[in-house]
Amino acid sequence: MVTPSARIREIDLLRALAIVLMTLFHAIFDAAEFYDANISYTSGIWYYTGKLSAILFLLTSGISVTLGSHSLKRGLTVLAAGLLVIAATYWFSPASFVIFGILQLIGTSMLTYPLLRRLSCPLLALLAIAAWLAGLSLQGVTTGSLYLLPFGVTPPFFASLDYYPLLPWYGFFVAGLLLGKVCYPARQPLFPHLPDQRLLTGLEWLGRHSLLTYLIHQPVLLLLFAVFMPLL
Repeated sequence: MVTPSARIREIDLLRALAIVLMTLFHAIFDAAEFYDANISYTSGIWYYTGKLSAILFLLTSGISVTLGSHSLKRGLTVLAAGLLVIAATYWFSPASFVIFGILQLIGTSMLTYPLLRRLSCPLLALLAIAAWLAGLSLQGVTTGSLYLLPFGVTPPFFASLDYYPLLPWYGFFVAGLLLGKVCYPARQPLFPHLPDQRLLTGLEWLGRHSLLTYLIHQPVLLLLFAVFMPLL
């Protein structure tokens, strides 16, 4: 019997996959932006690699809050980490710094969980679909105000290194809540007999420390590029 505090390995592995995909996407971004590599990250496979990473982060975040009891604390922690990213990217690129990026989205979404905790599965499904459809309907809508940025309505010529508004992306977090209710009602793993291989253990470590990895991966990538690119 798995206790509520026990880790569910497949969720850590899914989160680790999100980290790997995110790191690949940012490596491509760095190579294209800072070293003039002829690689497109705004379309094609690398674009969708980045989006798939974000979707996995949101789904696993939604699942995870249904398994724990500290969604407010976790949400505030993620938001605080997001403020660090905002400050760092503003220093690095004030014209396109991160504003309401993936960490702000996840942190804000976690803070809403107490409001959604008692919703039935059909209502969660409807909310997820509604958030996605609302986001699609707002595409291309602009305003002179910054106050609607969290909802996907931006000023003209808005630019950000990382922008994931609540609409439509909140829908994936809610879909994660739905998955948590359906797949883990007793907080037990779906795959209790995963092998204890070294590779899986390493990936699970990444999944357990995903926030730390998110914060340090880009500086590490830039350092590696600075060291090895002159040698190529």
